Amino acid sequence: MRATFMYGAGDVRVVDVPDPKLKQSTDALVRVVQACICGSDLHPYHRMRAKADGTSMGHEFLGVVEEAGVDVATVKAGDLVVAPFAWQDNTCDFCREGLQTSCRHGGFWNSGDVGGGQAEAVRVPLADGTLVKLPVAPDSALLPSLLTLSDVYGTGHHAAVRAQVNPRTTVTVIGDGAVGLLAVLSARRLGAERIILMGRHKSRTDLGRDFGATDVVAERGEEGIAMVRELTGGDGTHTVLECVGHLPAYEQALGVVRAGGVISRVGVPQYSDGDIGWKLFGRNLTLTGGPAPVRHYIEELMPDILDGTVEPGKVFDRTIGLADTPDGYRAMDQREALKVLVRP
Repeated sequence: MRATFMYGAGDVRVVDVPDPKLKQSTDALVRVVQACICGSDLHPYHRMRAKADGTSMGHEFLGVVEEAGVDVATVKAGDLVVAPFAWQDNTCDFCREGLQTSCRHGGFWNSGDVGGGQAEAVRVPLADGTLVKLPVAPDSALLPSLLTLSDVYGTGHHAAVRAQVNPRTTVTVIGDGAVGLLAVLSARRLGAERIILMGRHKSRTDLGRDFGATDVVAERGEEGIAMVRELTGGDGTHTVLECVGHLPAYEQALGVVRAGGVISRVGVPQYSDGDIGWKLFGRNLTLTGGPAPVRHYIEELMPDILDGTVEPGKVFDRTIGLADTPDGYRAMDQREALKVLVRP
């Protein structure tokens, strides 16, 4: 089959690899119908060291089950399913507590002998705990929105949940990528009435307004912080959803959060040093966030997609075939595309 591999910074190729096969009785084989490129895929795209055998790519996909192990009970051949960006048993104590990304028996795509979703097919470990059946046809117009349940919608929702967003909280969202825009949508869904989106790409912030942002601040750094504080009477917002992962975004979050507020980080951090001293302690701030246990949220978020209440699939602004995946990386890296959908 064909699959996407990265061999170093900027070096993405679609190559021939052996077809995946069942290895455990709890596995399933899924033929990928839709996958996508994630903003977090751009981190290795910028600085991955050259690797002769490369690494498989992609952690967001939905598809049709082609074969299921004898111990798989919840899905069967022919079912259309979505897969979270991590696989899990969904039965261990951490999973039962809603922390599937810390599953005692789980893992992440593209690690060990488990491949990635930017491919024609994927072997899914622990299929019962990982895959969620979708009640639509494989050609449904809802598929792009349902695909966001594999990561970006669940991650935006996680940011809002960890920050305890509710109708009484004001919100700043930092970042106008797909996760940031869906954090806006999630904050609105949880009842927030004032949502300030910090982003500088008008086509994206316009979508953010469509999703529920009440204000847009294009300025960055101290100028951006001053603008948010001006909009909030000098106080800042109760919650800040940091959806970028770079140190300047965290510093911006510290600057716009209200005393007693919450900073929720879901952008994969690309730094190890950040101020956690008096700026946090002295203002009674809470720092939270982390990798979203999206499996925990799928059943909660899916109904609003199915009935048309929300359309998170609007974040996809380019669709390509698998062979064009390298160009999809380039387009996202050069800000020519917000989020690229891949159809093998």
